[in-house]
Amino acid sequence: MIAAHHICKSFGGIRAVDDCSLALERGQILGLIGPNGAGKTTLFNILAGFMRPDAGRIELNGEEVTGRPPHELFRRGLVRTFQIAHELARMTLLENLMVVPSGQSGESLLTAWFRPGRVASQERVLRHRAEDVLRRLKLSDLRFELAGNLSGGQKKLLELGRAMMSDAKVVLLDEIGAGVSRGLMAELAAYIETLNRDEGYTFCIIEHNMDLIARLCDPVVVMAEGRILTRGSMAEIRADATVLDAYFGGRRR
Repeated sequence: MIAAHHICKSFGGIRAVDDCSLALERGQILGLIGPNGAGKTTLFNILAGFMRPDAGRIELNGEEVTGRPPHELFRRGLVRTFQIAHELARMTLLENLMVVPSGQSGESLLTAWFRPGRVASQERVLRHRAEDVLRRLKLSDLRFELAGNLSGGQKKLLELGRAMMSDAKVVLLDEIGAGVSRGLMAELAAYIETLNRDEGYTFCIIEHNMDLIARLCDPVVVMAEGRILTRGSMAEIRADATVLDAYFGGRRR
């Protein structure tokens, strides 16, 4: 579904990503783990179009998309979340969700002027869809709250909801569990499992919480010093001496 082939990216002469190849197949929940400075977020940024690689290529659904900007990849079905939630702080939760779908009739000034009924009709559909997403995420009571007032965990739920409002089916989740309480973490994991199992979402997840990775992810890919170190089930990863060395005994950046 999405594949990276021999990706390289340097900053100031230091290779943050060094000849990385990675394949995410349709229907997978793939975990991407590694020590801080391993290059995971840089690789995510390249996959999602926020950075252009120095070398290598990216394919989405069999088509090369190397260097395509994020908004174009979004229209093609790929969405990325961030470790620090990027909510629209001065808009309500409902508004945060309703603005996500692209190509809305109200974006056209001529349509807004001359076909207001069409705009209103589409907004009713989007509002119903957004209300349903908030209900499923147990955020309905906060639908008129400003997103900037949410807790860290609630902002992560809203980020997941924004992904659900898009037509994207490939979701790159960057530390979805960061700053989230244990109880809310379990809810997030359940939502991800449901979206994957029942609605066909494909996920790639960067996460330092190994219990969350063990619950959700198969396969798990380990990065260290800009390279792919190994790949396998979580049981195999935990028993791999090279992984233990990378986390606890090897050199770190």
